[in-house]
Amino acid sequence: MHILLLNEYYPPDTSATAKQAATFAEALASRHRVTVLAGRPSYDPEEFYSWRLLRRETRGNITVERVGSTAYPRFQMRRRVANYLTYAALAAIRGLMVRSDIVVCMTDPPFEGLVAALVAKLSGRPFVYNIQDLYPEMAVGGNIVRPSAAVRLWERLHRRALKSARRVIVIGEDMRDRIIDKGVAPARVAVVRAGVRTAPSLANSLHPPSRPHPVEREIRSGFRFVALHAGNLGFYGAWDTLLDAGRLLGDDGLGLVFVGDGAQKGRLMTQAAGMPAVRFLPFRPANEVPYVLSAGDVHLITVKRGLEGVIVPSKLYPILAAGKPVLVVAAPGADVARIVTKAGCGFVIDPEDAPGLGAAIRLLSNQPDRVAEMGRRARAIAPEYDQAKQLEIFVDILEGVLHE
Repeated sequence: MHILLLNEYYPPDTSATAKQAATFAEALASRHRVTVLAGRPSYDPEEFYSWRLLRRETRGNITVERVGSTAYPRFQMRRRVANYLTYAALAAIRGLMVRSDIVVCMTDPPFEGLVAALVAKLSGRPFVYNIQDLYPEMAVGGNIVRPSAAVRLWERLHRRALKSARRVIVIGEDMRDRIIDKGVAPARVAVVRAGVRTAPSLANSLHPPSRPHPVEREIRSGFRFVALHAGNLGFYGAWDTLLDAGRLLGDDGLGLVFVGDGAQKGRLMTQAAGMPAVRFLPFRPANEVPYVLSAGDVHLITVKRGLEGVIVPSKLYPILAAGKPVLVVAAPGADVARIVTKAGCGFVIDPEDAPGLGAAIRLLSNQPDRVAEMGRRARAIAPEYDQAKQLEIFVDILEGVLHE
């Protein structure tokens, strides 16, 4: 079949959804023809493209068409909105012209589902909605927009788009619950996780080397036990709880280390000034991620209360593959909390319980055998979230839609 996939970002864009879109396109292209409808690269791209109304590139079964959207840097919100709007308008027009059997979309821009649903309806094609982040809840929860009449209208239109989809694909059980609560039949909502490559070659690369890598030495320097948060420091974590726990750790050789960047990093660094247990380090490139993973004794994943199912952290899966225990700072209903609780590979701490988090870190620092056992349980469940298996589920869902 011929699949039309809409997402503003696609490599050389470097966003997570750009990489996910490429992964989905490559999986589909193993059996089908795929046209990706993207915008001009604007998300920290590795190369920039001059303006054209339409640019087309074909490699094997994948054709990437880029409409002539604006390409302002993503850090300027008003101009980023211009990227969204010009892409959406041009993609809607071009999408009606592409002859495909099915329309699939992701969530960049945040209202992409509305655009794809319209294209599918006007052209009489089935629509599959692949949700990576749930809007408008994510925009409101991250204080990017305030509740308003416009947001309520957005939500009403979004519910209509959800109900028009033959399938809604989400990335966690908590997100599935939210979609069902919006009135979508449970049988039409499927979970396909981001997953992780768990081939032996990667698994072996995640084991600590016989001599610590410089990245590991930098992360662990001065600490006998490290609780590590590796990833984006955006609007969606219980950061104040983490810092309060770091303050309680004092100067006892226990470290709370953040590796990464994000909108909240500056504020957090200011608040953490003078805390001996808290350290901030910059984002690391992909080839250094195995050393970041191996550097932590335990890993931290956090979701701010109320955002369960709005965002689903995919960082859990490489942590499991690395065989590391997980401290989940989130409500018990969060998808990551459910997985860790079921597997027994870590603890779940209330997102407002800083003393509980500090106590958990201190407890595990004195129980190396327990840490090792949790790590074994983490690695044991990692194959359940193998990326190849998840992609096979994704392809099967799309094929099933056309055979209904």
